[in-house]
Amino acid sequence: MSDPVPEPVTPASSVPDGYVDIPFVVEPNYAGWRLDRYLCEKIRRMDLERVQGIILRGVLCDAYRLKPSTPVYPGLTFRIRRPASQEPATPTELPVVFSDDWLLVLDKPAGLPIHPTARYHKGTLVTLLRERFGERFAEPAHRLDRETSGLVVCGRTTESCRVLGGLFLSRDVHKEYLALCEGHPPEDTFHVDAPIAEGTDLIRIAVRIDAVQGKPSRTRFQVLQRFVRDGAPFALLRCFPETGRQHQIRIHLHTAGFPLVGDKMYGPDPGYFDRFSKHTLEPEAWVRLRLPRHALHAERITFPHPGTGESVTFVSPLPQDLEDFIAGKTPAP
Repeated sequence: MSDPVPEPVTPASSVPDGYVDIPFVVEPNYAGWRLDRYLCEKIRRMDLERVQGIILRGVLCDAYRLKPSTPVYPGLTFRIRRPASQEPATPTELPVVFSDDWLLVLDKPAGLPIHPTARYHKGTLVTLLRERFGERFAEPAHRLDRETSGLVVCGRTTESCRVLGGLFLSRDVHKEYLALCEGHPPEDTFHVDAPIAEGTDLIRIAVRIDAVQGKPSRTRFQVLQRFVRDGAPFALLRCFPETGRQHQIRIHLHTAGFPLVGDKMYGPDPGYFDRFSKHTLEPEAWVRLRLPRHALHAERITFPHPGTGESVTFVSPLPQDLEDFIAGKTPAP
């Protein structure tokens, strides 16, 4: 039986004291998705049951009453109202690498989430975009983890977002990352071919290597530099992900025995991330992690321009905190 036509609702009034509204604008590549599936993709810390409960209690939409099964469409705007909490500080700079009528390419700083989440509702790349350029100026076409720095490609038009979404899904985008890992890989080039599945016993938003349930995943690595810091071995790597799985480079380096410096999820202790999320990570753990964020940087991206079809390449230099780590300088707290 098909769902009834959604009922129009009265536009929401101003946000009451003690609450915040988390805004969402559906991107073209999610056209036709169920609302609950869309929100699970956007708020990965929440499972499907919790997301459905939030929707049933009422998301705020000026046009319709939304249900978990409501199909979303490009440009659909809605909000989730929640009690205000102390939001962690995030970077406010948003360097523009390139802009034309089709594209906006940004150099995202480490620590800035891309989309609003349960924890971050104002300090996000999407929020900064809308504050500085306007509501419909551009939408990110892909993801980077909050702690990952580097290039983020945004579409400037509905058609550009549609084309970019297809390019990323079809693997017509060539991406290269720079990473600092623990240890000295013995070979100058190596690869990890290991299937990735979502979810672990400890962390729902983490991934795992699973030969049965995992999806094919392959990453190539090139050692650019081996160095020693505080008596411990490290290496600077160039990473070539041949597939686009969540946390692919991080879990593949963990599998190879050379985890990312600063990785709380796939690093030296599987309990670090849980304690970090609860603000109970002990000082000794921070010493062991060596950096306040994981050392991964989206350095280069090449793809066909959505307007002209010609190949375009954008590059972001290794950020200062990772340069300082290689140079042996003490990282900022």
